[in-house]
Amino acid sequence: MKAAAARGDGAAQKRVLLIVSGGIAAYKALELVRLLKTSGVDVRCVLTKAATEFVTPLSLQALSGEPVGQDLFSLTDEQEMGHIVLSRSADLVVVAPATANILAKMAQGLADDLATTLLLATDTPVMVAPAMNVRMWEHPATQANMALLVDRGVMVVGPDEGEMACGEFGAGRFVEPPMLRDAILGWFGGQSSSGAAAASVGFQGAALGWEPLAGRRALVTAGPTHEPVDPVRYLGNRSSGLQGYAIAAALVVLGARVTLVSGPVSLADPAGVNVVRVETGLEMERAVRAALPVDIAVCAAAVADWRVDGISGRKLKKRADMAPPVLTLVPNPDILAILSAPGPERPTLVVGFAAETDDVEVNAVAKRTRKGCDWIVANDVSAGTNVMGGPDNRAVLITEDGIERWPLLPKADLARRLAQRIAARFEAPVMASGGERV
Repeated sequence: MKAAAARGDGAAQKRVLLIVSGGIAAYKALELVRLLKTSGVDVRCVLTKAATEFVTPLSLQALSGEPVGQDLFSLTDEQEMGHIVLSRSADLVVVAPATANILAKMAQGLADDLATTLLLATDTPVMVAPAMNVRMWEHPATQANMALLVDRGVMVVGPDEGEMACGEFGAGRFVEPPMLRDAILGWFGGQSSSGAAAASVGFQGAALGWEPLAGRRALVTAGPTHEPVDPVRYLGNRSSGLQGYAIAAALVVLGARVTLVSGPVSLADPAGVNVVRVETGLEMERAVRAALPVDIAVCAAAVADWRVDGISGRKLKKRADMAPPVLTLVPNPDILAILSAPGPERPTLVVGFAAETDDVEVNAVAKRTRKGCDWIVANDVSAGTNVMGGPDNRAVLITEDGIERWPLLPKADLARRLAQRIAARFEAPVMASGGERV
């Protein structure tokens, strides 16, 4: 497959042709269209006949704002060779969900409906997101078809493992729409940064053509910590973990092998991420040390600065004739400083977070120096900002090169921006001592 021709203005609209085939996961295509449109991507949809059993053309048309293709022999469309026009109308063709049937047709070059005909006629990059029963996915025929498609340059996202509509558990589950959206946006990011065609990298996990962090190991911390006072009470904070989870997912999309050490949150594990759940700061420190060595460490967790010295084994009772208990606090481990300290296991890039309520940039610059980390992502969490626990974030990135002020963004978008910034850091040539680029 060859990449779509680059448009000269550099700011032209991103365009995706989405082919929805007939699996139970077809309903998730509606969410994918919404996410892509929200991200500024134009979407045109094509439905197979079987897909209309699960979603309606009207639903996809309402969300995409574009007519939905279905019939290869539509007189209105085909008088202008509609299948040829469609096949070349987008920057990227995405088949989601991709059933075993349509993957087999793609592999064999069959063209018996609009979807398969335009897939055969296109010279645009193609990405597929398989979804099927685990037995169908593991069948030698499906695996052979996938290997053939990958060899031809088709990019593959998923499938995930999990419980399926049929009640079985295993590989074959459609990736969640936000993960697929991130893969698509990651591909567009790779095209804008390198101008190269996407190359296939296999089909287990979140595979996409542009993987600048392939082979890199990343560690992300997220969420709060809960420091026990007694069996029912704890000291904590309002961190939801949303930002750290989004960063972990964004790094996976760019090819990194990610371990996410998470405090207590109510979030699902990001697809493709190794999640280690902890409760206290001490537990988080142990989990972080166990994850080393890594190339990248992003400390987004809001670790409690102090813990209670001498946790009560019984619930502390409140009585009218008793004074409130006095809690003695001791410092928690400084995980960011531990990771930033010089030594053989220090990550190549250590990124800290600074949640501030005043003098955000001044305090963050000082924190970067004090901790010894490479970068600091600072944000204002003062009353009224709704950053802690909210869906959006406004950040300042402080590096050795200076200060970058980012606009208010959804946390997933900020995560993608940070992940791409990290990828650019690892793609940049390093100067050897003699001045030679290595």
